[in-house]
Amino acid sequence: MFNENIKLPNTTSNARKGKINEKRETGHLTDTYKFEGWAWFRRKIDTNAMKCSALELFLERTRITEVFVDGVSLGVQESFCAPHIYDLTEFIGTGERELVIKVSNVGYKTKGGHMTSPDTQTNWNGIVGRIELIGYGEAHCKNVVITPDIHTGTVRVTADIIGSENGKAVISVAEYPDGTPASEPVEFDFTDGRLIAEYPMCKNFKLWSEHTPDLYELCIDICGDSTSRIFGMRKFATADGKFTVNGRQTFLRGKHDGMIFPKTGYAPCDVEEWLRVMRISRSFGINHYRFHTCCPPEAAFIAADILGIYMEPQLPFWGTVHATDEEGYNAVEQEFLISEGFAMLREFGNHPSFCMMSMGNELWGSKERINEVIGLYKNTDKRHLYTQGSNNFQWTPCVVENDDFFVGVRLAKDRLIRGSYAMCDAPLGHIQTDKPAANHSYDSAIKPKDHHSASAISEEGTVQIQYGTTMKTVKATEADIELVPEIPIVTHEIGQFETYPDFDEIDKYTGSLKARNFEVFRERLEAKGLGHLAKDFFYCSGQLAKACYKEELEAVFRSKLLAGFQILDIQDFSGQGTALVGMLDAFMDNKGIITPEEWREFCNDAVILAVFDSYTPLAGSEFAFDIRLVNFRLESLAGKKAVYRFECGDICETGSAVISSDENYADVCGGIVSLPLVVNITPAVLTVEVEGTDIRNHYEIEIIPEVRNVSMEGVHIFKDVSAEAEKLLAAGKTVLIFPELAKLENSIEGFYCQDFWCYPMFREISNMMDKPEPVGTMGLVNDVSHPALKGFECRKYSTPAWWHIVMSSKCEILDGNSADKRVIVRMIDNFERNHDLAILYEYDMGGGRVVVCTSDFEKLMESPEGRVFLRSVADYVRDVL
Repeated sequence: MFNENIKLPNTTSNARKGKINEKRETGHLTDTYKFEGWAWFRRKIDTNAMKCSALELFLERTRITEVFVDGVSLGVQESFCAPHIYDLTEFIGTGERELVIKVSNVGYKTKGGHMTSPDTQTNWNGIVGRIELIGYGEAHCKNVVITPDIHTGTVRVTADIIGSENGKAVISVAEYPDGTPASEPVEFDFTDGRLIAEYPMCKNFKLWSEHTPDLYELCIDICGDSTSRIFGMRKFATADGKFTVNGRQTFLRGKHDGMIFPKTGYAPCDVEEWLRVMRISRSFGINHYRFHTCCPPEAAFIAADILGIYMEPQLPFWGTVHATDEEGYNAVEQEFLISEGFAMLREFGNHPSFCMMSMGNELWGSKERINEVIGLYKNTDKRHLYTQGSNNFQWTPCVVENDDFFVGVRLAKDRLIRGSYAMCDAPLGHIQTDKPAANHSYDSAIKPKDHHSASAISEEGTVQIQYGTTMKTVKATEADIELVPEIPIVTHEIGQFETYPDFDEIDKYTGSLKARNFEVFRERLEAKGLGHLAKDFFYCSGQLAKACYKEELEAVFRSKLLAGFQILDIQDFSGQGTALVGMLDAFMDNKGIITPEEWREFCNDAVILAVFDSYTPLAGSEFAFDIRLVNFRLESLAGKKAVYRFECGDICETGSAVISSDENYADVCGGIVSLPLVVNITPAVLTVEVEGTDIRNHYEIEIIPEVRNVSMEGVHIFKDVSAEAEKLLAAGKTVLIFPELAKLENSIEGFYCQDFWCYPMFREISNMMDKPEPVGTMGLVNDVSHPALKGFECRKYSTPAWWHIVMSSKCEILDGNSADKRVIVRMIDNFERNHDLAILYEYDMGGGRVVVCTSDFEKLMESPEGRVFLRSVADYVRDVL
């Protein structure tokens, strides 16, 4: 049985144990040494030299374990997140012993969410954290709970004393990590094996927050046996629909985290690696981590303590919570999950970064039972805020009595509080349906003046919901369609705008996980003859995703009634169909789409916003905007100048206003600024900033010439290549084809916005739910050097000037028929279909040239952008030969 060696901490996969996996997964990364079952780890230990009164085996991060000493079982432990601790006291001084640790990654009492999912960590087997034999003196502490009170300047300390019923404990506090004493040591009595103490901090103690992450280390000494814990003086609370830290309002700028670490397939247990990734998040303006159905190891909490990040671990559950008297109630599973929550509070609850706790992701079932479970935690540990879960009861959201805050995507079927949705979760969001603008707020959806919501509930009292990567029909609870939460509202998993794969990333997978999905996607693209466009697809899709994320985040900051967001994600999600939704890749490396500095323009503790109705104003009109400031920094910005600069070619308009308000949300210009626009299509840039600070933002404006009439004189227009068109072609002429879009069967609907999450996952879910499939396209690649676009000044990628044109189009599928065609305006398809899609293309025929435009001619004539585009194409057709 024990015929191989392994160096722990490690997983069987990283150690190349188990059967080689030759599969090529496309929905997630491929674990190349997949192993499921029991793994046995054996070594000799010698306890003769151990001078202690108690001895424990400490296994920090593992799966189901059973420990044997000389073949005798010491029991089984099953926690996903808490250390497994076994008592070896009876073996002290007994010489050499055989220690066997049996680890299983099957037989869990619950599925485990992203603690075990192949989409994120993989269902690894092994031990990945600290493995230690820990000796204690005659008396030592367990279950230390530190409760700071910033108002009295005291710290309440409770602990169980093991090994002695009565005695004295000395508590001291030092600054962390330098060890400078922060207060005088104080001696306290403990009785009946229980320490309860009120420790006085020094008068000038420091507060912990994102802006001042000052830490302390508390030490409890009992007869020379010391126990230390990190803590911070902070109070995380709520007031008036906002979160507060030490009495000041804050705004959660959250990142979804499924603990994706593709070099290893598991979350690291060393502080340095968590500091690395969390510093990157901080550089992107993030101050909050929401862990999706998982809890990170202690190293993550320590790193968050050091950097000032507000953490929300979540029970490892994504499913239905049944009441105890309901059919389907699983007592074993629920008892395990409840115990797992208590273990999280016990092991990590002292960390100041542990601010919030959630019952799971997208839960369904009994509101009363969920509320009851929250109450169990709140009655035990009031240091944290609690929520029923993320996006619970999807179509019929609710607030339960024990909720401290609400996390969701809507407050009723059509009261939306994020900008993008899957087609199976329609209605779609404003970023997907509306022409790009910088004026949307969710405040009217949060507190509507007069609203009657549509209902998603069928006559049978059921509702279809997305359930993980599939769907299910569930019994609907009574919907509160007029839900207006009085607690803080956090918008759930905003964004989800994907980018095309960067195939250079394949070489970065040097561990046991391989990006064979990327290899398959590259082969599919090459099979369609489009491999040479991979770089263009990555770059152009990334630019559109960046623009969508900017609007998504700015809409949140315009919404005074929101308390925060949890973005999905600044980092790629390597599973669930392969969702490349980040500006960073799965390794947290920058893709080169946007710098942290530019991202912080619209995602930071202070954001300045220009608010306007259109990115494509008409030349000769007035461009109107106002400026708003959102400030959650400690320092006041009142009295500083808000400055704007509007640059268009050689023309530059500037202005400023003094910021008079010290509120978190302030209009800083005292009204609307209107600027006259010159008659050209030159791109303009509007920059707004707070003078003398790093707070700035910028907007690229496309000024559209006013073209009232488009002359089609000399342009031969047809619906198809008819006999008459063939005669003109034979004579060397050029014809312009506008196909009848209703009859253009080999096509895909024109859709401007970036695809949501990833096409294959939500196509499958839509089919299961008998709902429309997502369009699944990912933005334009324009041949900007082509003369057909000479009169329509544009970028290589999608910009708002293209919105009317794309939304009035169908994208023709040219698969296998494009070798002799030059595509001028190309739509990027997703990596599953890889269609060769075109809106404008040309080819030679019969001595002449055919130019095909799959936009609706009449609709083009109805919009200013469409008329400019049409004029440019017409001019090219007239002049091409």
